Amino acid sequence: MNREADEKRTSWSISDLAQELDVSTRTIRYYEEVGLILPARTERGIRYYSRQDRARLRLILRGKRFGFSLEQIREMIELFGEDRSGRAQLLRAIEYGNQKLAEIDEKIRELGQLREDILAYKQGFEQKLLEEHGEGKR
Repeated sequence: MNREADEKRTSWSISDLAQELDVSTRTIRYYEEVGLILPARTERGIRYYSRQDRARLRLILRGKRFGFSLEQIREMIELFGEDRSGRAQLLRAIEYGNQKLAEIDEKIRELGQLREDILAYKQGFEQKLLEEHGEGKR
């Protein structure tokens, strides 16, 4: 579908959204089950998703990609509903972002230490191999 037609579109099926956003339909249904998105339904019970549902789903997926919990994502989404200026939502996103950055920095520090430990063991093993078996022996 071209961009112009997509901008005029007002609803999507679950399979359309799943394909567009590269997620399974089960993932989308799960987000519905936990109340993060609330699609409308036809008389026959078929889900259809509005622009708002689509935007929320994009926010959910971005939040998950950044490592936020579903509860954190829910809170940020609900804050926008309470404060349409978006200020409260942005402040909370910044707060959670700072927490996530601190977690990442700690993981980087831990991985750096792990790398140094492994490197030290490896060098010790190589040295032991040279001492015990000589360089040219195999």
